[in-house]
Amino acid sequence: MKLTKENMPETMYRASRCCRALGNPTAYLILRLLDTRRMTPSEMSQALHVSLPTISVTLRHLRNLDLVRYETRGITKEYWVKDAKVLTVLSTLEALVGTMREKRA
Repeated sequence: MKLTKENMPETMYRASRCCRALGNPTAYLILRLLDTRRMTPSEMSQALHVSLPTISVTLRHLRNLDLVRYETRGITKEYWVKDAKVLTVLSTLEALVGTMREKRA
């Protein structure tokens, strides 16, 4: 059977959706911020100098992909990375890009 977009296994499809999300610089930076501690959307907005609506939309996408989780505390939500493997993926990508840049120089 020929592999096409229409018959792509679900795991591959979900992985491609994660790659799409990681291509969003705001999503990438949010995941990096959450590497160190739990944060509220307001804290992320301040740290990244990005509007709160942009943070909220991006967090919704990351939640839909099951990359982040949250807990409600009063009227705020604290977010964290669901599985540290995604942070390993980010580090691996950064190492790959670093290697690619070195080879060009």
